[in-house]
Amino acid sequence: MYAQMVKTASNRVKTREEMSPEEQHFQDKIDNDVKIEPKDWMPEDYRRTLIRQIGQHAHSEVVGQLPEGNWITRAPTLERKAILLAKVQDEAGHGLYLYSAAETLGVSRDELIELLHEGKMKYSSIFNYPTLNWADIGAVGWLVDGAAIINQVALQRTSYGPYSRAMIRICKEESFHARQGYSAIMKMAFGTPEQKKMAQDAVNRLWFPALMMFGPSDKDSVHSEQSMAWKIKVKTNDELRQQFVDQTVPQIDYLGLERPDPTIKWNEERGHYDFAMPDWDEFFNVIKGNGPCNADRMENRRKAWEDGAWVREGLLEHARKKAARKVAAE
Repeated sequence: MYAQMVKTASNRVKTREEMSPEEQHFQDKIDNDVKIEPKDWMPEDYRRTLIRQIGQHAHSEVVGQLPEGNWITRAPTLERKAILLAKVQDEAGHGLYLYSAAETLGVSRDELIELLHEGKMKYSSIFNYPTLNWADIGAVGWLVDGAAIINQVALQRTSYGPYSRAMIRICKEESFHARQGYSAIMKMAFGTPEQKKMAQDAVNRLWFPALMMFGPSDKDSVHSEQSMAWKIKVKTNDELRQQFVDQTVPQIDYLGLERPDPTIKWNEERGHYDFAMPDWDEFFNVIKGNGPCNADRMENRRKAWEDGAWVREGLLEHARKKAARKVAAE
């Protein structure tokens, strides 16, 4: 999940008797699957939770360009280079869609980016791991974007209209990202012994970080309970993670690669694969800023923001002059 560990301001979910008339009407709309729009009344906690989730999601799309952008000039063929360039451009666009969705809640993208740079807002833990070779790029497209699609398809049904609609467009583009990743890793898995070894190594290293994308189990989390009641989330972290494993293990088998987790086994009774959970101590350590690439990622984002200041200032000045001319003409 591109938004992990999103906290609500609530200690528990209110009963209907504890809700104000406005809250009851709001919850009735949620329960009847009526989308909440920017001008609708909403609880302040709902608004703040959405800002945190959409902001973190947007940051993840933007920071997510860095592990792959590093390989654009080193892609093995011109075709792969063009595909990767298109993918990275898509990720930038996804970030813009999501910042725009967040702005409908009364926060500016400048504020969100400032929170990111100050370490007060996070991005997905997966992007704090390095991409060491071309096989990693295939694995990122296949595993990371595959995990993202599972989460984002569910978010098409989220209760906030602008977020839901952004997900519909994003999911169409993410499906291309996952297909190109699987195509790249397939080429290596069916290639020379050295290429297959690289593919296996990439899958082994990125499997558990991909599982971490969905976040820890939320079965005992009051924050997830409230997000589910508001239908900001429509599936639990564990449900999404299980769906990812069930979808991906047959693909690993088809490639002729070894399963990266030796405990993976089909459970006939459950109708799902059993698997080991990732190391959550590692996850929390990465979230705190101690991952392999945290410092580099933030340094690159701050530098890009500073280097682009003149462009933003020029656009603002142009907008001011355009507005002044319009007023003068009236």
